[in-house]
Amino acid sequence: MTNQAKTLFALLGLALPLSTGALANAQTKETKVGYVDLQRALQEVNDARGAKTRLQALVDEKKKKFEREQTDLLKEKDAFEKQASVMTADAKVQRQTDLGKKAMDLNQRWEKEKASFAEQEQSEMKAIFAKMNPIIASIANREGMSFVFDKTDGGILYAPAYLDITNELVRLYNDQKAGKGKGDLKPTRVAEPKAGSGKKK
Repeated sequence: MTNQAKTLFALLGLALPLSTGALANAQTKETKVGYVDLQRALQEVNDARGAKTRLQALVDEKKKKFEREQTDLLKEKDAFEKQASVMTADAKVQRQTDLGKKAMDLNQRWEKEKASFAEQEQSEMKAIFAKMNPIIASIANREGMSFVFDKTDGGILYAPAYLDITNELVRLYNDQKAGKGKGDLKPTRVAEPKAGSGKKK
């Protein structure tokens, strides 16, 4: 998950720990915590997959167009080099200047296109994050969790699997998008291990 994605989640109100100590300190008798692998969730929710497919198709289409223009420019350069020996000095300088401007314009337009794709991807991911936030909140409420941390950028080196709500987040998100209403909040995580059978009297 990039710093950009982490900033977006911070804006959406999701808690991000500074260290594994935050997770350990939060998990007390009164406070239950969980975590979600946002990077994996973004790879598995259908909206993100669809967005990446659409954006990649646009990138490929634009890239082919620019490659054709680049090929045409190289042909012009080859033609100039073949004719250079019979051209006047002024004509040669003018032609070199024209080719240089075309090359610079092509490069600048491609950089602008890439920046545009990056902005579009950010917008798509921000919309997905916004839809994930209430789902995470609903899972946390059902499980009695006060905090939900991001495994990817939260500094969590280890946490038991029963605290991971990623699968449930992905399932509920995809169910909602598939027109299944809000989806049933079914426990799908590994059950929390019970304390030893022996109890102190």
